[in-house]
Amino acid sequence: MQASLRLGIDLGGSKIEILALQGSQEKLRRRCPTPQGDYSATLKAICRLVEECERELGVQGSVGVGIPGTRSPDHGRIKNANSTCLIGQDLAGDLERHLQRPIRLANDADCFALSEASDGAGAGASSVFGVILGTGVGGGIVINGCLLAGPNAIAGEWGHNPLPWRRPADGPPRRCYCGQDDCIETFLSGPGWAARSGLGLDAGAITLAVNQGNPAAQHALSCYADQLARGLASVINLLDPEVIVLGGGLSNITALYSLVPARWSQYVFSDQVNTRLVPAQHGDSSGVRGAAWLWP
Repeated sequence: MQASLRLGIDLGGSKIEILALQGSQEKLRRRCPTPQGDYSATLKAICRLVEECERELGVQGSVGVGIPGTRSPDHGRIKNANSTCLIGQDLAGDLERHLQRPIRLANDADCFALSEASDGAGAGASSVFGVILGTGVGGGIVINGCLLAGPNAIAGEWGHNPLPWRRPADGPPRRCYCGQDDCIETFLSGPGWAARSGLGLDAGAITLAVNQGNPAAQHALSCYADQLARGLASVINLLDPEVIVLGGGLSNITALYSLVPARWSQYVFSDQVNTRLVPAQHGDSSGVRGAAWLWP
């Protein structure tokens, strides 16, 4: 008997990606740019990807969507999205009306964490904290193979805690889109790092300058690694996960996997830190794979 088709969609800040899975076999993958600040155009882009995929494969599938925010358990509309055009929208309902089937939504970091805990870098661990370091900063928690959501649907949202052990060298306060000052996201997201570095470069250009031996860029990376160590140390103190998996564009900075563990021990309430910090095994595919797996 042929396995059913599962479609996963990763709605990112810069791109929308769709993946078709049949069993564990990847059948098709497509991407398109995310319309900026335009909910109606974003909705149409998602539906177009689904329709094109199904037309090419000749079969209809289930649809799971990972989003940079959360569907409120109280009213069903999107909240806490760094793609602010989604806030207050009934994304699941609108997609269900357009695509004529049930839709499952989850936070993109939850999808990422579920994917990596299932058969990725966190496979076999009883507790996994999945981290997104990209346009925003998110997190997902998987305990014994199950996503932890919580009654407010915000489990793992460490990006909107304040940066711990803050010091003058971290720079002046910056307002987060959520309305608070100095959220972790304003330090550790790509745009946050770029803005606070003072180099006039985006995160990709800073990383390139680091690799070219630029002293100012190397100093910016050192500051970033220490801030990431502090942020993750607060997670370890609270959750004590076996594995922390990094995803998102900034997770590709190889130096972080040595710099951060070397620094977090001074902040973790333990004589030794046994938590492992690892890159995502499925890389950029983790979020979209986890979205597909929202359906059994």
